Amino acid sequence: MVQEVQVEGKHAIDSPGSPMSVDVPPDDYNLDDNEERSMIEPRSYEDPKLKDLIAILIEWINDVLAPDRIIVKHIEEDLYDGMVFHKLIERLTNNTLDVQEVTQSETGQRQKLRIVLNAANHILGLGRYGPHKWSVDSIHSKNIVAILHLLVALARNFRAPIKMPENCIISVVIVQKRDGQLNHRIVNEELTGTYDDLGLRFERDAFDTLFDHAPDKLQVVKRGVRFERDAFDTLFDHAPDKLQVVKRSLVTFVNKQLNKINLEIQNMETDFCDGVYLCLLMGLLEGYFVPLHHFFLTPQTFEDKLHNVSQSFELMMDAGLARPKARPEDIVNSDLKSTLRVLYNLFTRYKNTN
Repeated sequence: MVQEVQVEGKHAIDSPGSPMSVDVPPDDYNLDDNEERSMIEPRSYEDPKLKDLIAILIEWINDVLAPDRIIVKHIEEDLYDGMVFHKLIERLTNNTLDVQEVTQSETGQRQKLRIVLNAANHILGLGRYGPHKWSVDSIHSKNIVAILHLLVALARNFRAPIKMPENCIISVVIVQKRDGQLNHRIVNEELTGTYDDLGLRFERDAFDTLFDHAPDKLQVVKRGVRFERDAFDTLFDHAPDKLQVVKRSLVTFVNKQLNKINLEIQNMETDFCDGVYLCLLMGLLEGYFVPLHHFFLTPQTFEDKLHNVSQSFELMMDAGLARPKARPEDIVNSDLKSTLRVLYNLFTRYKNTN
């Protein structure tokens, strides 16, 4: 039976009309009905952008995991069992995952991968059940496309100090078994987008200028770049020397809403970091009750807080607001500038709301 499937697969890939012949290991043809398997078309491996992306990601992983004395040499062979992803996420989040350090059995590796990928999806603000561009099956089967998608997502999310090549698009062969027959198709898969989309460069706004030109007040020195003036300039022009005025205005705006449910913020730097007030605030501003099962009312972990902030961002976008420029983890880490950006966007939209 296995030999028949191998022959079918070889015929499907090499049949007339196929734009190229793909040499696929026999195991990749041993599919259940409706199951599909994907692999990079061999000629895409010669794409300079793909080569650069793999090399840059490997170097980044090795830099992050240097304290653990872990050295990655091959993307597929070194990351499929979950151990490297486990350590990478722990280093990036400064949190410990409750998983076994080393496991040799396939069952143990899959169990570990499931926990690690759930943590990664949570950090990235993705739902547990997808659909995602990676899965336990795809990672454990050494699917380099899935592994690269996850690495790129983590690098973007944590603002890795690397420059990934833009618009890295590869050809992927997808083989699927339907009604006992193997079919294949070739699709273009985008691993990276434009430079801005990678999260490596951000448009500056008035908060950057405040931080740049008032280092004595904010004790932060940032690079100086000219930018197009926006609503932040108007706000700061009325009190250029007092950040406290800005903060008090936003605190008053927020508490006007939170007081309706007998809540109040005291410290702007820390009161929003768990995302609870942001979720409740969006419900109050939009006039609905946010179901308690949508967020953690008493978040305990970094992941819980990240989920809450990500959920609040989704509520903002559902209300027609643009996606916040700030990252969810910046809010969780009590980054004042990011918090101010988010709240000011709400202020400009809802300042006349009762």
